[in-house]
Amino acid sequence: MRILIATDAWRPQVNGVVHSLEQMSAAARQQGAFCEFLTPQGFATLPLPTYPDIRLALASRRAAAKRIEAIAPDHIHIATEGPIGLAARRYCRAVGRVFTTSYHTRFPEYIRARAPVPPGFTYALLRWFHSAASAVMAPTPTIRDELTTRGFARVKVWSRGVDHELFRPRLGGVLDLPRPIFLYVGRVAVEKNLTALLDLDLPGSTVIVGDGPARAALQRDYPRAHFLGARSGEKLAEIYASADVFVFPSRTDTFGIVLIEALASGLPVAAFPVPGPLDVIGDGGAGALNEDLRAACLAALEIPREKAREHSMQFTWAESARQFLANIEASRGWKRAGAREAPPLASALVKPEGGDLVEP
Repeated sequence: MRILIATDAWRPQVNGVVHSLEQMSAAARQQGAFCEFLTPQGFATLPLPTYPDIRLALASRRAAAKRIEAIAPDHIHIATEGPIGLAARRYCRAVGRVFTTSYHTRFPEYIRARAPVPPGFTYALLRWFHSAASAVMAPTPTIRDELTTRGFARVKVWSRGVDHELFRPRLGGVLDLPRPIFLYVGRVAVEKNLTALLDLDLPGSTVIVGDGPARAALQRDYPRAHFLGARSGEKLAEIYASADVFVFPSRTDTFGIVLIEALASGLPVAAFPVPGPLDVIGDGGAGALNEDLRAACLAALEIPREKAREHSMQFTWAESARQFLANIEASRGWKRAGAREAPPLASALVKPEGGDLVEP
């Protein structure tokens, strides 16, 4: 099977969406599926307001159609809700193609953290976007259930994996800092809630790995923390294995691949009991979830590193690819019988009853 994946998130961006798509597609090839990508590359782009590191493609449906038809895919999966995703969605609707989508990012909460936009309005737009899909893939059962409650239809689970050879326990360490070492890895941005970690009175050292629009301000305001910038590959894996606890202060992530990278490295997790950590850590004993994040950090120090590594072994890219392909196969015969699409503005202003949006 040849699958085209339309995504606004792509290199040089470094984030969980890009990583998930790259790793899953490599694993899918081993299962007989070949993924091609429709990305912002080759299109003119504009910087995303308040986040210039992310650039939005100026992609028309006609330009996207040419690229899609040149690939001639057996199936189209739309990974993101940006301009590339919209262009691919318009193409599929125009030619009557069945397609699937995925929900990676809690945009309503991310936008609300930056601007006074009611989350209900943004969720209504997202419902409209995903309403025509034969399946909507969510990263965890908790997010699946939340989306279903919010009126999304045909939501399926598509989990994530980790490279257990790269992210593994290692002897020695590359962080020459007072212990214990509390580590965060990820984007340094307001929606990651990093102040919840940086405000804590913790022993030892706090290390922040990553970059983003909030880094300069946080580095100025928290001079005792160690900001190392972005790391990847072996250098990142060595840092994971050198720390004592991985701290995940985000309340808005849908999964958190860094959680399983940390676990695979033998690093117990401290986090809030919210979607993402609830599904990845659960009651498996590999982390401590508590509304008191300091208490969670101190409790995680007592968790054996072997327990964290063992818990991570259930998350593989082979299983992630299997779920992705199974969701596609199960949904390809779906027909949106008799339904016509509602205009985006109308679907944002009128809450649908039962999921699918239809034009009056």
